[in-house]
Amino acid sequence: MQRLADFWRYGVLKTWRKAVAATMSPVYAALHRSTDRDPGVFVSRYGVKMTGNWRDRTFRYCMFATYGNDLADILAAQDRDFQFIDIGANQGLYSLLAGMNSRCRRIVAFEPVPATFAMLRGNIAINNLADRANLHKLAIAAEAGRTVIKVNQAHSGTASLADQSSYAVSEEITIQTINAPVLDQILSTEWPGIVKIDVEGLEQQVITELARARSFHAVSGIFYEIDERWSDATAIRSQLERAGFRNFRRYGRGHHYDVYAQR
Repeated sequence: MQRLADFWRYGVLKTWRKAVAATMSPVYAALHRSTDRDPGVFVSRYGVKMTGNWRDRTFRYCMFATYGNDLADILAAQDRDFQFIDIGANQGLYSLLAGMNSRCRRIVAFEPVPATFAMLRGNIAINNLADRANLHKLAIAAEAGRTVIKVNQAHSGTASLADQSSYAVSEEITIQTINAPVLDQILSTEWPGIVKIDVEGLEQQVITELARARSFHAVSGIFYEIDERWSDATAIRSQLERAGFRNFRRYGRGHHYDVYAQR
């Protein structure tokens, strides 16, 4: 029964949402006549406001709820104070969803690509979350410094420091990176932390730096992406088990899915 449910949820519904996004996005863009000067503000099917960015597939997926409700439901269900740590925040969908829960006391979001970071900052502002948000135009890596990230302007969510992305590269941008010692200056232990990691193949490296930070003991859950074409799911799980995580739930099917790990 679980396989059938997963097929319906991730095979049928997700494919349908992608088709809707592809079909309806040009219509919405034409109706609202978004321009670079005045992109407009739109309400996503997730219920949050986002600045128009119709040329970007990632934005369209946010608007039409293509990503499903797995993490959205986890965030909405939190009934105790928590902080949300969004690593690879992109335009901020999950930071915004976390902020919809009044129990979310603090949002810490990392997005290294300047243009995408500007969208993130704007979306935080139009959802009245600036007083709870701590935004960083940074990537987490093994070493602090500067490096080059590959960006596809037509699908901003595929930006990657790794070489594994299967998407076309529009440009390469130099960005700032930080590691555990700098994370210690940013992260707080005041509230339990829920972490989302979406970094296109560098999940294991990010988790390594998180685990080195003194605040890591306050992290109660980590929601991370796995693409088995370039991610080692077994190694990441072993890494988290050594750090005290015991419960792992998989969301999705096939080679590309998400996992929620809890202590």
